[in-house]
Amino acid sequence: MGRKIIDLSIAIEAGLPSDPPMMIPQIEYTSHSQGAEQMTQFFPGLKKEQLPEGLGWAVESITLTTHSGTHLDAPFHYHPKMDKGKPAMTIDEIPLEWCFQDGVLLDFSDKKDGERITARDVEKKLAYLQYTLKPLDIVLVRTGADAAWGKPEYLIKGGGMTRESTLYLLERGIKVVGIDAWSWDRPLPFLAQEFQQKGDPAVIWEAHFAGIERGYCHMEKMAHLDQIPKPYGFKVACFPIKIKNASAGWTRPVAILED
Repeated sequence: MGRKIIDLSIAIEAGLPSDPPMMIPQIEYTSHSQGAEQMTQFFPGLKKEQLPEGLGWAVESITLTTHSGTHLDAPFHYHPKMDKGKPAMTIDEIPLEWCFQDGVLLDFSDKKDGERITARDVEKKLAYLQYTLKPLDIVLVRTGADAAWGKPEYLIKGGGMTRESTLYLLERGIKVVGIDAWSWDRPLPFLAQEFQQKGDPAVIWEAHFAGIERGYCHMEKMAHLDQIPKPYGFKVACFPIKIKNASAGWTRPVAILED
């Protein structure tokens, strides 16, 4: 039996305009030559020439947020409460069994930028696929936004989930979901525009705030969902980095297919 593993993540890169300026990662690279200089400080009497080709270790120093790159948001990101009043879980409290389950791929790449992915859309898609969700399935939503990764327009690409469509999944026992766009919600500029027009705060971060009613995790900034060859019948692994009391953790999600 063969196994295929598909990388569903983006790389953390410095300087890309696909985040708001305050969130763009910075990376300082220490070269092998610089590493050799550092090693002489750890080993008194050592000369660089004594190292292989005069070179030492390579190291990187990174400045970023827990929401940089592909990451898993914990319920604490959305609000201090979840499940109608319980303390919201931080990323180090997420049960690991949530993060390795059967995957389900819902393709909504035909949606226009900023368009809602409604509960009815999800229901119709599942009916078309002849698939019934079961508790702990990991549901991946493809918008096609990842094609714009690395460009400023990434921030406004893709449709997005709503409060109702999120709760539709959560009511069926789903705990982890993911999307290949910057946000699980519709892009923020579309939400801001609608708020300015209607003055209704219910539109603001509506899909995230669904986690107040039912705690859940979502992955954002995924990629390559188009490479998953079937809508179900595969596993997803997405274990987050364990950061104490944090609202999110970086993850390298993969789809695992067995022949």
